[in-house]
Amino acid sequence: MDALLAGVTWWHWLALALIFFGLEMITGTYDLLMASIGAVLTAIFAAVAPEGIAGWHGQVIVFLVAAIILIIGSRIVFPGLRKAAPEHPTLNKRMAQLVGQRGQATKDFVAGAGQVKIGDTVWGAEAVPGEPPILAGDAIIVAETRANTAVVRKG
Repeated sequence: MDALLAGVTWWHWLALALIFFGLEMITGTYDLLMASIGAVLTAIFAAVAPEGIAGWHGQVIVFLVAAIILIIGSRIVFPGLRKAAPEHPTLNKRMAQLVGQRGQATKDFVAGAGQVKIGDTVWGAEAVPGEPPILAGDAIIVAETRANTAVVRKG
């Protein structure tokens, strides 16, 4: 074992850093990223340290210390990295995205129901209860949505 590890050079640590980085890209834990940085620091140590302390024992100690400090430090300094990012409340919810949008009535509202054009799309719509009658050409604002129907008021 000693003979095998005696031949470890800084190239080996860079290869290990790339392996850890590749695994980090797959897992997204950030711990492997810190271990990858520790391996890079160990490669630098192996390249510049005097031969007496840059043996494989010293390299392993530098790697373990660097990786442990970086992993614990990243968990303390960046605790939010491991939390899932919240989804935008209206992402992929087309009807929810309409709330607050302005448009124009394309037909007179009869019994509280009609059609409106918002952007380049024509939607079925209902008038907000108690609103004055909405006629074709009136400007509207979407107050809420129900299923695939926009609930609008004059605006």
